[in-house]
Amino acid sequence: MTDLSAFPIVQRWPAQHPDRIQLYSMPTPNGVKVSIMLEELGLPYEAHRIDFGREDQKSAAFLSLNPNGKIPAMIDPQGPGDRPFGLFESGAILLYLADKTGRFVPIDPAGRWRAIQWVMFQMGGVGPMFGQLGFFHKLAGKDYEDKRPRDRYAAEATRLLGVMDRALEGRDWFLGDEYSIADISMLGWVNGLVGFYGAGDLVGFDRYRNVRAWLDLGLARPAVQRGLKIPS
Repeated sequence: MTDLSAFPIVQRWPAQHPDRIQLYSMPTPNGVKVSIMLEELGLPYEAHRIDFGREDQKSAAFLSLNPNGKIPAMIDPQGPGDRPFGLFESGAILLYLADKTGRFVPIDPAGRWRAIQWVMFQMGGVGPMFGQLGFFHKLAGKDYEDKRPRDRYAAEATRLLGVMDRALEGRDWFLGDEYSIADISMLGWVNGLVGFYGAGDLVGFDRYRNVRAWLDLGLARPAVQRGLKIPS
């Protein structure tokens, strides 16, 4: 049996199956990137719910794995050198799992870097901007009388959707016919923007027909449907 005792987090969230990947997460747009990836890959894993209401992400146990105090984080019991390996940051985890399995990232260097550039686009633009828009449109920021912050993020989210829409012209996925970590990184965020955040009308989402078609295609995938609800 794999020994995960070197990771303090397993004292707070015990591993029932220590030979499986341990995922510490919530079904947020960032969190579901990894659960969708794991479901697509079919890798055995165990999901642990990090409860924001109890501020689990700020606990010493969680910070021992991710000092930044953000979900998701992960332990792979069969990491590099066949030794347990902990990792945080959703984009890094996507790349790690893609390299570990040789799936959802092109083998050729040019294709690989095209996928990575879109993951970076999501991490540097889509995630922060959509998230801030959600805060000011639906969450605590909606009560602010000054709507300039909301409008600033709405304008930037609109611009980013335009970039995505042009990139998807005439193609199913961001790499063309190949579904990849580029798509997995963004599906939860776009779905959350129009679903959970309810900001579709604010950003004129219906104008972006290519993004709409891409989102529908992604949401039709069984692994995506499952991953969006993990941890329950």
